[in-house]
Amino acid sequence: MIIATNVNKQFGKLRVLNDISVNCNKSQTIALIGPNGSGKTTFIKCLLGMVIPDSGFITVNEKNIARDCQYREHIGYMPQISRFPDNMTIEQVIDMVKDIRGKKSGLDMELVEAFGLPALYKKKMRTLSGGTRQKVSACLAFIFDPAILILDEPTAGLDPISSEVLKEKIMKEKSRGKLTLVTSHVLSDLDDLVTEIIYLQDGSLKLHSSVANLRKDTGEEKLNKVIAKIMREQVK
Repeated sequence: MIIATNVNKQFGKLRVLNDISVNCNKSQTIALIGPNGSGKTTFIKCLLGMVIPDSGFITVNEKNIARDCQYREHIGYMPQISRFPDNMTIEQVIDMVKDIRGKKSGLDMELVEAFGLPALYKKKMRTLSGGTRQKVSACLAFIFDPAILILDEPTAGLDPISSEVLKEKIMKEKSRGKLTLVTSHVLSDLDDLVTEIIYLQDGSLKLHSSVANLRKDTGEEKLNKVIAKIMREQVK
């Protein structure tokens, strides 16, 4: 569904992405991980068309995104930090995004209901806790039933119950054939979710492999221990 080929990006003298090539297929939940400054955010922005690579190209469903802006209709995006108009209510924000997307039917309201947002519809965004704002952001990523989900630190700020609700939704969408890219600094949140790992460091691709193979190669089950062992091997 997503193929990045020799993607490079440089800001001034700083090379942020260095010849990145990955292939991400449907029915996969892929963890995009790496330390701060590794290039994760820039790569996500390239996928979303917010940053234009200096060289290389990205295709979504076999179409070069540089020549087809309509591909964004198939992506649901949840940023790490969401900003909404303070004076709008939850209901108004959802309706506004529906108007922008031009879609008011065939919506996936499952997460909206699971989070209990209808009972909070009249509350203004400025009055909401960080966790509730995260719920609104998550719902907007899923509501248009996209084939591709890009979720940046999706469980940050969520209480344990809400976090489990979101993870169950991600797994359900995977079973429906969707591709999900997830970034997180808390690898324990991803243990039951991800099928593949993409590891970036200093703008370079260090690893792209299935979780099953990584667990077999390292003899570890927990993702944080899997990654720690791999990184220790690389610096030897």
